[in-house]
Amino acid sequence: MEKEVLFDITHLQKYFPIRKGFLKKHVGDVKAVDDVSVTVYKNETLGIVGESGCGKTTFGKSIMLLDTPTGGEVLFHDRDGAKDITKMNAQEQLHFRKRVQMVFQDPYNALNPLKKIIESFEGPLKLHGIKDKAEREEIMREVLRVVNTNPDYLYRYPHEFSGGQRQRLCIARALEVGPEVLVCDEPVSALDVSIQAQVLNLMKKIQRERKLTYLFIAHDLSVVQYMSDRIMVMYLGHVMEIADSRALYDHPAHPYTEALLSAIPVPVRGAKKKRIILEGDVASPINKPPGCVFHTRCRKCMERCKQEVPVMREIAPGHRVACHLYDGAETVTEPKGEEQTE
Repeated sequence: MEKEVLFDITHLQKYFPIRKGFLKKHVGDVKAVDDVSVTVYKNETLGIVGESGCGKTTFGKSIMLLDTPTGGEVLFHDRDGAKDITKMNAQEQLHFRKRVQMVFQDPYNALNPLKKIIESFEGPLKLHGIKDKAEREEIMREVLRVVNTNPDYLYRYPHEFSGGQRQRLCIARALEVGPEVLVCDEPVSALDVSIQAQVLNLMKKIQRERKLTYLFIAHDLSVVQYMSDRIMVMYLGHVMEIADSRALYDHPAHPYTEALLSAIPVPVRGAKKKRIILEGDVASPINKPPGCVFHTRCRKCMERCKQEVPVMREIAPGHRVACHLYDGAETVTEPKGEEQTE
């Protein structure tokens, strides 16, 4: 059965200008997202991973139009056809945001501490045309039941809840307008491990029941593996590798992916694992090196990696990687980094 495309993202860019001097002269850009192309399918979870500063959160915000993309095309497919969200007018953007909601990383700052929960929840419903107060309250109570939270909590303040309860409230608020897509930006990173498991299981249950699509952004690779159908690995604003979750973890292709996966701890006492330690300097997103952006840290770096930008190639069905190792490149000449056994 052919998958139904929801997002078709092509050459997405998001640059943040750097301005200096009294006249605020434009002297450069922070290239947070640089030429990202990926397809997101309906009812799937696309995991997005990478080190801090790789551009994964900016990518999610660009999809939400919280950060206006600098370039590229983001086609959103609905029953009326495909529309480029970067060219939508204000009314079209409002309709789009009803269908695509976001769950933020920090549940402590995502809720206004000066407002009761019901006040924070009412705003989106009013904005999207639910005028009747009784209808709004019934919707709010229903989404709280969906996230296993007492509906009477609507009349409490955020400080009365734990971190896990607040994140459930944030998920409920995202669900109340009936979205098709949730962009989840590190949704469990601020929670205790035991609470993380509860929230992740709840999110999987909600996805099955409501047939949602998730863009799941995280740095915890174990969490991403548990949640994701496919995984996109980012480094310095670029996509390094895209593959099904099982294929990526069983057969990582890119040296950067190998290094990330080697950092996952083994939950077995006395177990040993080869850890790949990356050496070299992390390149600046303001002044990126020529060729492959990862070559300054890559233990398999070749001369051509310093000059030619690798293109994304399919090395197996659904498994794509941007690396010269898979386009007939020569033998590795300058290995960097070392393997350690833990």
